[in-house]
Amino acid sequence: MTDAPTHATGTGTGTGTATDTGTDDAADRKVVEQEQAEIKDFVKGLSADDIKSGNWFTKLAAHAMNSYTEKVDWQYFQDRYAGVPADAIVDQRIKMAARYAALEGGLSAGAYTATVAATIGSLGGASPATVPVAVATMMVDVAFLTQLQLRLAYDVSVLYRVPLDVHDPEDLWKLIRVAFTIKSGEAAREGVAKAVPVLVRPLVKRFYSGSVLTAGKTLPVVGKHLLQRNVIKIGIPLVGVPLAVLLNRYTTLLAGRHARAVFRNEARVIEVAEGLTRRSRHPQLMLWVAWLVIRADRKLADDEALLMRHLVRLVRERHEVVDEQLAQLVDVDPADVWERIDAESGDLSDILDAADRVATVDGDVTAREKAVIAELRERCRRV
Repeated sequence: MTDAPTHATGTGTGTGTATDTGTDDAADRKVVEQEQAEIKDFVKGLSADDIKSGNWFTKLAAHAMNSYTEKVDWQYFQDRYAGVPADAIVDQRIKMAARYAALEGGLSAGAYTATVAATIGSLGGASPATVPVAVATMMVDVAFLTQLQLRLAYDVSVLYRVPLDVHDPEDLWKLIRVAFTIKSGEAAREGVAKAVPVLVRPLVKRFYSGSVLTAGKTLPVVGKHLLQRNVIKIGIPLVGVPLAVLLNRYTTLLAGRHARAVFRNEARVIEVAEGLTRRSRHPQLMLWVAWLVIRADRKLADDEALLMRHLVRLVRERHEVVDEQLAQLVDVDPADVWERIDAESGDLSDILDAADRVATVDGDVTAREKAVIAELRERCRRV
C-alpha cells in the first residue's frame, strides 16, 4: 500500500485504496503503525489542560482535516477507482477503516492500565510534561480513531458528491455529528452500548453504572463523548485487548454506515433537485409550487428543507433567477401561487412533475399534499 499513506500530508485517505481487497494483515499493520507514530507526535504537543478541557479535539480536527481536504476530492477517487460506482467504493473504504481501527485497538490496549480513568480526573497544569504516560497512551488511541472516523465521513461525503467545506463552521459541525453519530440529547452510554456486540453489552452497562466517568463530565460535548467511549476499554478488567479491538471495529463500522446513510440520502435529494432544475421551463414558478407543496401539511421535514435549499441554489446558478419575494415569505398563500399558474400559458407539465417529485422526497404523500397537487393539475389543464 505504498500509494496509500494514511497521514494528512500524504496523498492517501487513511481508509483504503484501490488495492483494498488485496492487502494483508502485515501491510495493514504497517500502515497503522505509521499512523500511530504521527499521532504520538501530535499527542506529545498536548498539555494536560488540553486533554481536560477538551481542546485536544479542536486541535486534532484541524490537524486531521486541513491539508487532507486539499488533496482528497472527487477527482482523487476517480483517478483510483475509475468507473466504479460510489456505493462500491464507500463499502470498501468502510471495511478498510474498520480493519485499521481494530488493529490499532489491539496495539494500544496492551499498554493500557486500569488506573487511567482515575488519572484523567487528576490532570493538572498546562505543560505537556505533566501528562501521565498512561493518559498519553489513551489519547493516541482516541486521536487515532477520531482522525480515522473524521476522514472516513469526509471521504463518504466526497464520494457521494455532497459539498462540505471544513473551514465553514456549519459544515464542520455537520461532519463531526455524522462522523461520531452524535444526536441531540443522546448519552454516550447509549451510543456505545449499541455499537458493541450483544454479548458484551451487559458488561458495558455495568461499567457505566459506576462513577469511573465522573471526571469526564467537565469535558465539552464532543470530547466527553469520545473520551467516554474509549475509557471503557481500559476500565473493564481482563477483557481490555479483545474489547478494545471489538469497540474500535464496531464504532468505526457504525460511523461509516451512518455517514453512508446520511450522505447517500443527501446525494439522492441533490439528484432530485438537479433533475427538476435541468428539466424546468419555468424555474421561478417551480420554486413557488415546490414551497407550496412542502408547506401543504404545515410541517417541514429535513429532506424537504434540504431539497428546497438545493433547488434555490441550482435555479440561481443555472437560470440566474433569484426570487427575493419568496426569500422573504413567512406563510405561503395558495391564492398567490394559483395566480402565478393562471398567468402562464403553454405546457406546464414540468411544473406538475416537480410537484409530484417534491411531494415524495420525504416519503409517502400526505392527504394535504395530494389535495394541493390535484388543484394544481386542474389549473394546469385550464392553461
